[in-house]
Amino acid sequence: MGEIVRLQKYIAMSGVASRRAAETMIQDGRVKVNGKKITEQGVKIEIGADNVSVDDKPIKLKNKKYYIMLNKPVGYVSTAKDQFDRPTVVDLIKEDLGDVRIFPVGRLDYETEGLLLLTNDGDFTYKVTHPKFHTDKTYIATIKGGITISGINKLRNGVYIDDFKTSPAEAEILDAVDGHTYIKITIHEGKNRQVRKMFAAIGCTVVGLQRIKIGNVELGNLPLGRWRHLTSHEVNYLMNS
Repeated sequence: MGEIVRLQKYIAMSGVASRRAAETMIQDGRVKVNGKKITEQGVKIEIGADNVSVDDKPIKLKNKKYYIMLNKPVGYVSTAKDQFDRPTVVDLIKEDLGDVRIFPVGRLDYETEGLLLLTNDGDFTYKVTHPKFHTDKTYIATIKGGITISGINKLRNGVYIDDFKTSPAEAEILDAVDGHTYIKITIHEGKNRQVRKMFAAIGCTVVGLQRIKIGNVELGNLPLGRWRHLTSHEVNYLMNS
């Protein structure tokens, strides 16, 4: 006997849609189990025994690759399991995906929010994170006080942090409000806490940091703490850029 799960969870596990979107699909009459249209929530199915289709197209779990975009909140660690039992980014999606083993692609530190990718595809992780592919990462940094044009130019030329000099970054001031300055910065490496260290190197303190873009894949209007599957176009771009 296979595992028994709710229908909307099975659809999410298959990679078709998030659980909430799956509930809407069921409500709209787009889902069938063993050929019978299901419109009520909470129906349970047996994995491997029941046949599920969405828009009359069968869906299955076998060898499914997952590519997920999460809008990570502050206060979550970018690991699958934390030795100190702090909440992890996987905790935010595991209710939808069940027992699927999925891992973050790179990291965002505990105090940073924004775009984080997760997958169970090792090749995808390699293509996005390995330095030789130079995948750009774009952030909005909130710094305490102001910043000089000289400081911006230092970021653009590269600064020394730890034992290396960063590659030239793209940096521009977006706004200055209530004693804080908002700066859009794009970096080409992915060292630990790199953006915070770069600002520290020019005498600025980061009090808020959000990643909004990896390559050409943007966070957009995805709500904080929510996730979605990447489109095939986004996956292909990140794999081949």
